Amino acid sequence: MRPLAVYTLANCDTCRRAVKWLRARGLEFDERPIRETPPSATELRQALAAFGGERRKLFNTAGREYRALELATKLPALTDAEAVGLLAANGSLVKRPFVVGPRIALAGFDEAAWATAFDA
Repeated sequence: MRPLAVYTLANCDTCRRAVKWLRARGLEFDERPIRETPPSATELRQALAAFGGERRKLFNTAGREYRALELATKLPALTDAEAVGLLAANGSLVKRPFVVGPRIALAGFDEAAWATAFDA
């Protein structure tokens, strides 16, 4: 079975809270630095499918690079392949923490949503 991958940013408080939450529940995972090793296109497609095709849920919409690239206006015109390509090439564009594993995909940390996802 493929291990749970958790993509984080070292100086992100939300990421640290998410990792602490996972450890407190004894969940095994592989923590990966999101900027240096962005999620793969396969992982991003898995998450996109889990999010019902809502590409915006994968993007760090509050991020500087998202705004600099004017993705708020460009994203609707992108194909799924183009959006996944942008994310796989630039981890700063990915909403974090980003979690992907067998039967699970999450972006951002919402404790209630994570509890539901991991208990399911």
